[in-house]
Amino acid sequence: MSEEAKKQNYSADSIQALEGMEHVRMRPSMYIGDTGTRGLHHLVYEVVDNSIDEAMAGHCDSIKVTINEDGSVTTEDNGRGIPIDLHKKEGVSALQVVMTKIGAGGKFDKDSYKVSGGLHGVGVSCVNALSSSLKATVYRDNQIWEQEYEFGKPLYPVKPVGETELNGTMVTFMPDTSIFQQSVEFSYETLSSRMRELAYLNKGIEMILTDKRETNEKGEFLSERFYSEEGLKEFIKFLDGNREPIIADVIAMEGEKNEIPVEVAMVYNTSFNENLHSYVNNINTHEGGTHLSGFRRGLTTTLKKYADASGMLDKLKFEVTGDDFREGLTAIISVKVAEPQFEGQTKTKLGNREVTSAVSQAVSEMLENYLEENPNDAKTIIQKVILAAQARNAAKKARDMVQRKTAMSIGGLPGKLSDCSEQDPTQSEVFLVEGDSAGGTAKQGRDRRFQAILPLRGKILNVEKAMTHRVFDNEEIKNIYTALGVTIGTEEDSKALNTDKLRYHKIVIMCDADVDGSHIETLILTFFYRYMKELIEGGNIYIATPPLYLVKKGSKKRYAWSEEERDEIAESYSGGVQIQRYKGLGEMNAEQLWDTTMDPERRKLRQVTVDNSLEADRIFSMLMGDEVPPRREFIEKNAKYANIDA
Repeated sequence: MSEEAKKQNYSADSIQALEGMEHVRMRPSMYIGDTGTRGLHHLVYEVVDNSIDEAMAGHCDSIKVTINEDGSVTTEDNGRGIPIDLHKKEGVSALQVVMTKIGAGGKFDKDSYKVSGGLHGVGVSCVNALSSSLKATVYRDNQIWEQEYEFGKPLYPVKPVGETELNGTMVTFMPDTSIFQQSVEFSYETLSSRMRELAYLNKGIEMILTDKRETNEKGEFLSERFYSEEGLKEFIKFLDGNREPIIADVIAMEGEKNEIPVEVAMVYNTSFNENLHSYVNNINTHEGGTHLSGFRRGLTTTLKKYADASGMLDKLKFEVTGDDFREGLTAIISVKVAEPQFEGQTKTKLGNREVTSAVSQAVSEMLENYLEENPNDAKTIIQKVILAAQARNAAKKARDMVQRKTAMSIGGLPGKLSDCSEQDPTQSEVFLVEGDSAGGTAKQGRDRRFQAILPLRGKILNVEKAMTHRVFDNEEIKNIYTALGVTIGTEEDSKALNTDKLRYHKIVIMCDADVDGSHIETLILTFFYRYMKELIEGGNIYIATPPLYLVKKGSKKRYAWSEEERDEIAESYSGGVQIQRYKGLGEMNAEQLWDTTMDPERRKLRQVTVDNSLEADRIFSMLMGDEVPPRREFIEKNAKYANIDA
């Protein structure tokens, strides 16, 4: 049989069962990361990944995901349909093998799929194991085939249930509440972000998301269609929509080097941040890896060569570094690798060495052509690089001052910091408190053994619109660095954070529960995201949630964190209640602040996490950037979530 015929002959023999799935229900986190909301949504991604594999192989161009009224999810594609004929080794239908054997699937057969998506590679069988019910329907060979399962076990053999002219696979599953005890409620926004991402990463493929739990004023289900003709170029425009570009258009290319498909899109803007996002087989590689190293190498080498030849760097009295070439750059790098090797803390760092040179060569060729064909844009980019180099030189002096201050003894800690007596960072926490007044109350109310207080004066600097040396020059920001004991900068990355001497493993932002407080909270979060992202990724950043109301009746009193909770308490007291609205932390005495917001036994803390770095980057640039209309629209749309309980 020819190689081409082998690729087209997708049958039961293409399905390889690698191992059993007995462990899945006992240790689900090993397979999907966790059993919280992230793991819950990962179930949908695993099923969708199968459809994306069909699309990447050229057999599917439409994928539909529906959240049903009962909370289950249905995914449907128009691919070839999972094979249903007898699997020789297992003695049952190939569909049953795919659904009940961990790691079974065509993606392990190189003749079926050249590359495949999916981080864990556990496939739909894992989804089946973690679902109380699942129904698989296959449209193939003019027949409709069906099999249902409970907790991963088939209820009957695969059977034909009708005739059809369609091709494809449909899977409906209900997550098991005994596994996902936190919640089995799917977020439309979370799924929407992922499907939009997949549409940009796989141009020409239609992605449709429908939520049958919600209707609009016309009685129509909430629904979105995602489709991209230009792929990453459109992705960049969406991601950078709140920033001002300095060049006429997005620089984009796609090609293949050493049998590795490479697609890159990038643009320079007026910001001072570097925003690089990388993907391998549709997986967002948060920790980067060899493809990102290749991009940086290709970009720096090519731009440096052009800048040197132009003579624009001749008057500079110091070296231009890789950081300077990436300031104000937003880029997306997407590669397809046949056998990706992932490493790093979250298994999202690409380790394949051969990818570095492939991406570097591709980027160099793309940029050389672009710079030659667009001399005005090339000049604008190099001028931006020169400004970045000058600012970095100024920032180095400011940063060195922060470093010296941080490296000093306890006597060098900020004067406003009220430290705790505990020396073990894992047992210590610090509250970043809005204003001296609230800071004073917090100092009186805290447990001095393990709780430190750092009052912040007014609104800290908006780092989204500030040059790096201005950030390091800012007194409040210097105090945060010094109090936390972290240091900045390596030879490879001048913004890299060294957390080896982090003095508190729990950093709590505590602001008033009003508009000003929310703004200050967002400013602080923006700073952490742009300059101390490692602390967010390490799970060190939290937001305190002070109550909004105190409801009293006689000697009875209860606190409320929302209007609904306030009304419920008032109703339970059967009238005659007094309601106090807290406008700020300063309106509470030390005892009340401890009882409601600082006592580990009773407080409500929200841990700051970033599930989708692209969406986080887009939102921070929108909230803290110059464009007012999108910010107003976002705030109006999300106002009801402003005071969500932990």
